[in-house]
Amino acid sequence: MSEDRTTDHRAGRDDAGDAERDMPNAHGEAPRGAGDDPSADWVEDSLFDDRLVDDMLGEDDEPIWYDTIGIFGGRSSAASRYQITRAKKTARLAEILRIASHYDIFRGLTPLTFRKLLEELGPTFVKAGQILSMRSEILPESFCHELTRLRSNVEPMDRELVLETLRAEYREPIEDIFDAIDDVPLGSASVAQVHKARLATGELVAVKVQRPHVQEIMAQDISIMRSLARRASRFIGDAQFLDLQSVVDELWQSFREETDFLVEAHSLEEFRRNNADCAYVTCPKPYIKLCTEHVVVMDYVEGISIGDTRKLSSLGYDLGDIGRKLVDNYASQMLDEGFFHADPHPGNLLVSGGKIVYMDLGIMGRLSSHDRAALTEMVEAVALRDAARLKSGLLRFSVSDVSDVDHPGLLADLDGIIADFGEADLCDLDLSAFMNALISMARKNGIELPGTVTMLARSLVTLEGVVDELLPGTSIVEIVREHIKAHSDLADSAKAEARRLSRASLAATRGLLDAAAQSSTAMNMLTRGQLRMNLDLVGYEDPVGDLARSADRLTMGIVIAGLFIGSSVVYYARIKPVIFGVPVIGFVGYVVAFLMGVWLVRSIMSEGKRRR
Repeated sequence: MSEDRTTDHRAGRDDAGDAERDMPNAHGEAPRGAGDDPSADWVEDSLFDDRLVDDMLGEDDEPIWYDTIGIFGGRSSAASRYQITRAKKTARLAEILRIASHYDIFRGLTPLTFRKLLEELGPTFVKAGQILSMRSEILPESFCHELTRLRSNVEPMDRELVLETLRAEYREPIEDIFDAIDDVPLGSASVAQVHKARLATGELVAVKVQRPHVQEIMAQDISIMRSLARRASRFIGDAQFLDLQSVVDELWQSFREETDFLVEAHSLEEFRRNNADCAYVTCPKPYIKLCTEHVVVMDYVEGISIGDTRKLSSLGYDLGDIGRKLVDNYASQMLDEGFFHADPHPGNLLVSGGKIVYMDLGIMGRLSSHDRAALTEMVEAVALRDAARLKSGLLRFSVSDVSDVDHPGLLADLDGIIADFGEADLCDLDLSAFMNALISMARKNGIELPGTVTMLARSLVTLEGVVDELLPGTSIVEIVREHIKAHSDLADSAKAEARRLSRASLAATRGLLDAAAQSSTAMNMLTRGQLRMNLDLVGYEDPVGDLARSADRLTMGIVIAGLFIGSSVVYYARIKPVIFGVPVIGFVGYVVAFLMGVWLVRSIMSEGKRRR
């Protein structure tokens, strides 16, 4: 083991202890943590009463997010699995409203008070704040920046509670599994905390233990958020509110992945398999037989945070080499394997034994082969400042129907983005602003991107901040593009082009068959007299109405001309009585024709001004 002062891979703090230091026995006595949790001193006379709480929740929600369909047992919903009841939701919502009233939310929140409010509301809202910190299209930039400071370390569980949780997870006594468990946690977060331990077989491990009942609390909070978002959407038609609903959905998916520790254990296995041939990247080895839904047991790793550039340099590491290898491997995760670490911040990246070690694989992103091809096309388009190619890649990413997309308008918007960001060199590209502009533009044009894309965008922005400390003035987009070139030989390019042509040919064939079928249907309708035509002329909002108005004016002009001609015939016939030497009938005809002519001219002139 290294004797260097190391950075813990969970808490992101220095740990001066030696790897082999004595730890209390797994069943021995140990001092408690930092003390009892301080209780909040709430004012009982709240601004909110039970009637308001009931009104905000509305009627009983339908069971949310069905998980399974059983042949004999019927359906099992999250409401039953996490014991979500209306009474518990009402009590929790009342507590949330009391905390909110304490921060006087109706008079406005500053970025600082908003962050403190989320921290006080608990782990669910902390996670929601972390998601919102990457959604600058929803919150102002000042709020997003403040939310990046949401704390991850919280008051630790005491030793007895940790041991009690471990005993509940295993059928055999934990003394037969663990020889010793450190009483001081390596890190304590809102969902779990990590302890250094030694197995009965002698291996040093890190044991990640989930806090009791955190699943029920978070599921209940998300259910409340979902109720409020759905109820408020009936009264608020703002598109931004729909974005908040997507945040709730993203929060639910994140919750399911982060609180099922078996997902993380299998992610550790998969990540190690994918990088088995990479000499400079790895992650801790999980002990699958000891992992459960609430406990992960993995190798204990000592190392230096990749953000501690001064220490890395003092130990002789080449920071530029680390940065290039980090980005190249991340490009391989995205484009080659389609399985990438979704939160590559310095606390989750260690340098140990000459390798980059990825930690905390609770949330991982996946990209299908179709998405990877689209992403490759977009990266090359950004590097080449090619708006048309960027449009093609963006449309391939869409999970919604793009048949109604205004392609000229979309291309014009992309030209604007390229103009805003294309003048600078890639090394000066503000990736965060560029990704936010691209996602906002896609939403504006009705292009619905999958949640994996926003996750990837956040990951790239986070990675950019890490690389900037290692390789100042270097663009990760350029490194990713170099990776694409290096891993695309002539044979692969030919195969990719053949696949692209086959897909295009298949699409063209389907289009021809569809056109033939539609033509047959149209002919049948025509012979039956059932065919109707919808006319849409570019530049005309209502072409049929314009045609009708033109016909009316033409008719009016004929009537006016007829009146003038008829009145002239009467004049020459000298029909009496007369007025001003003109027969009365002819005089009336002249006056009416004159007034109608004036009205027609004014109508035509006003219509011309309106169109201009």
